[in-house]
Amino acid sequence: MEISYKKLWILLIEKNISPATLRKDLNIATGTMTKMRRNEDVALSVLLRICEYLDCNIGDICDAVKVDKNN
Repeated sequence: MEISYKKLWILLIEKNISPATLRKDLNIATGTMTKMRRNEDVALSVLLRICEYLDCNIGDICDAVKVDKNN
């Protein structure tokens, strides 16, 4: 399983919030933002801060995606 933050990027567009604004408002490291863009693991504490900021649940910003290892 891998994590996907596709829902986060869609939610930001819907709420008219830029990723840069999210990063600045929550003081998220640029490296953490890069990890999210690459669908890499990010600390749960960061995800919970994002949820609080966007007034949503964790399932609204990320998904666990099954990966086919045979390809």
